[in-house]
Formats: sequence, C-alpha cells, structure tokens
Amino acid sequence: MSKKEEHIRKPDWLKIKLNTNDNYMGLKKMMREKNLHTVCEEARCPNIHECWGTRRTATFMILGDVCTRACRFCAVKTGLPNELDLAEPERVADSVELMNLKHVVVTAVARDDLKDGGSNVFAETVRAIRRKNPFTTIEVLPSDMGGVFDNIRTLMDSKPDIMNYNIETVRRLTPRVRARATYERTLEFLSRAKELQPEIPTKSSIMVGLGETKEEIIETMDDLRAANVDIMAIGQYLQPTKKHLKVQKYYHPDEFAELRKIAMEKGFSHCEAGPLVRSSYHADEQVNAAAKAKQEMGEEQVQKA
Repeated sequence: MSKKEEHIRKPDWLKIKLNTNDNYMGLKKMMREKNLHTVCEEARCPNIHECWGTRRTATFMILGDVCTRACRFCAVKTGLPNELDLAEPERVADSVELMNLKHVVVTAVARDDLKDGGSNVFAETVRAIRRKNPFTTIEVLPSDMGGVFDNIRTLMDSKPDIMNYNIETVRRLTPRVRARATYERTLEFLSRAKELQPEIPTKSSIMVGLGETKEEIIETMDDLRAANVDIMAIGQYLQPTKKHLKVQKYYHPDEFAELRKIAMEKGFSHCEAGPLVRSSYHADEQVNAAAKAKQEMGEEQVQKA
C-alpha cells in the first residue's frame, strides 16, 4: 500500500458512535418545525450525534442555508441565496428557550449579496436570544461580512459573550482552501472585534491535514495571539465529498495534545484540540474556561498591584 493510500484511509480514532436517541430525534423534529437550519447538519459535522443526542446542544445557522461562497473544504451548499427571513431571529430565540440551552452558538452562511453582510439580522438574533433567555451565554460565528468595519461594529454592539471567526488554515494554503476570505482580513476582523469590545473573548479555529507544516501551524498561533485572540480550536480536516479537497494527513491524538500544549504556552486562555474537534465543539466548556482564566488573570493583577 502506498503512503498516499494510507493517508486516505481513516484511522480508528476517527470512528464515531451514532446516537439517535429521543434527544436527537426530538431536536431534529423541532428544527424542521421551526424551519431552522443548523451547521451541524449542513456541514456534516461528525459530532452531531454527541451534541444532539447526549449534550443537547446545537449550532444554529441563520441567513438561510445557501452560501454565496464556495470554499473547497465546506459542505454547505452554494449559489444564489433566498430573501432574508426577518422572523428568523425570534424563531431561533424561541428554540433556545424550548431547548433550555445554557450556551448557544449562532453561525451563518456568507451573504456577500448583502451590503451589511447580514450583520443586522445577526445582531437582532443575539438580542432576541438575550431577551427571551437572559441566562444563556451566546457565541457568534459569522462570515467576515466583507471586512467592513461598520458591519463588525453592528454585530459587536449586540454584545455576544464570545466572538468566533475561523482562520481555517495556514497563510500559504488560504488561497487554495477558502473562497474570497483572506488570511490577513481574518486577522484584521478578529483584531477589530477585540478593539471594539475588549471584554468579549475572541476565538478562532484551524483545520489540520490539508498539507500544512507544524511550523506553519505555530506561525498561525502567533498571528492569532498578535490579534489578541483568546481561544483556539484545532481539529482534523475531513473530506465531506469527492468534490472537496483531499486529506493530506490524519494527525494522531498525541500530535493534537502537543499542539494544544504549544497553544497554551503561547498564551491562549483555552485550546480545544483533537481529531473530531470543530469550532463549536464543547463550546459551553470553552466559554467557562475562558471566563475562569480571565478571573484568575484579574486576581493575579490585583495581587501584583
């Protein structure tokens, strides 16, 4: 067997356990009744059975289910999107209430057809969730919204608990992996979000297995820290269909453990790293860890004063 064929075959540590229990089926039924979309389904996330069936968490995908971009790693369908559904924020907020979620992640397809990049609907979704679920923490995972500063400000003014925007891959591979989004614009987005609301933790994720080197991953960590990013997630890229980019390498769990160690040494308040880790994987634990780290840092500064 050639080395190339070995890389294509999935290792044992990527096997997942299906869980179609009542929680999973009930959540799926509610999503359909509310005419809501989740990135869990659209992006074929490998953790859907754990999150829906065991943890009873989900990542809502707003602004429709058709993306205006065609990134070569993503399974979300692309094309011309539908008209905006202005009632969507209230439906999402109602669903969060029905699910009694302690933490919710709201993401969206890219809407390059909209001048505001969808930022106003995004912000209204955050506010609607906050009104109906005052004790639920909210994480947002938007597109770059064209990199327009006013669009970033609109979203940050809604005061999410975590701002998450993914860098996805290393600098060298970005033009091949992502559509329209750039490496520098991603760093600028994260930096500006932090400047607008310094107290809100920022977060970013990278996929590995696309042909990057360890040195390039470490460079990305340094770039994210220079943009004052607090939380990092590192996960294995999995090819969703034959039309998408092929996996160049499957990282061993020990390699993820090493990358997590390096990230924490770089100064991230939290790093989630593993073969099945995705941007919103165990997001509730990440927000708690970030809050704890922030509190400990504050106490340390007081002691030094």
